[in-house]
Amino acid sequence: MSKTFLSQPQFNDEAAAYEWVEARLWPNGPTCPHCGNVDAARIGKLQGKSTRVGLRKCYACRKPFTVKVGTIFEDSHIAMRDWLVAIHLICSSKKGISANQLHRTLGITLKSAWFMSHRIRLAMDPGKSSGPIGGEGKTVESDETFLNKSPKTKRTKLIPNQRSGVQVLSLVERGGPIRSMYLDNTSVRAALAEHLHKDSRLVTDGAQHYKKLPPEGQHESVDHSKFEFVRGDVHTNTLEGFFSIFKRGLVGVYQHMDKRHLDRYLAEFDFRMNTRAKLGCSDSDRAEALVKSTKGKRLTYRTTHREVTAEKNLNG
Repeated sequence: MSKTFLSQPQFNDEAAAYEWVEARLWPNGPTCPHCGNVDAARIGKLQGKSTRVGLRKCYACRKPFTVKVGTIFEDSHIAMRDWLVAIHLICSSKKGISANQLHRTLGITLKSAWFMSHRIRLAMDPGKSSGPIGGEGKTVESDETFLNKSPKTKRTKLIPNQRSGVQVLSLVERGGPIRSMYLDNTSVRAALAEHLHKDSRLVTDGAQHYKKLPPEGQHESVDHSKFEFVRGDVHTNTLEGFFSIFKRGLVGVYQHMDKRHLDRYLAEFDFRMNTRAKLGCSDSDRAEALVKSTKGKRLTYRTTHREVTAEKNLNG
């Protein structure tokens, strides 16, 4: 972390951290998360030596609240300034940052650092609100990569560069967003029907499951088995580069990633790709965008361990 980064008030002072988050989540003033009251005259800021930082009271429903309610920060005892440091680190690290590193950097327990990082990844997931990828006149690349269980452990730790096992499908609109999901081999076409705009021009490799696509839209492919990787603007190089970064992160940072959490790790790498420098986003812009997306995202320690399934990605 640079001196400039460390010197910013929101990373050093708790009150400044709350004010920074409030400015992003409440751009028009405080909103009561309990009753929806937005009348500033009926929301008071509580002050006093023993009062929690950022505490307010809604005089419409008589309930207290802070900006943390209804976000990934809710019920967390970790200082807001530490949350902002963690968010900045994850957003600015191309291959991610491990829970061990957060534990050492922030001086919090390893369990807290692990849970914190998963909450942050949840905020990185746009859900279904983003709509299908592509559109009329737009080119979308589709490709898959495979992960498998490590032969050295009984746990479901994943390793890259296998041609069987857990399949990850990614779609990327050239010059636009990317979306990755965990699927099984039989659901690629169903995933395309769910996540690809029907008027898009689709570019793929020569995999068998792309050869029986519906006639809607335009489909072109390159045959990697015949060493054809680029033909004009027909290629999957954008996704090859993305998978390269993801696999380096898997090997070098997230060596103990469990299949149950795969969707959140994919959301993390997707988020950084969708807010990459080529699209005009700096590390600070990326962190600010993430904070703005924390609303309505809640993750408890118990639900963190739910199994990831292909059906979840297709049906919500």
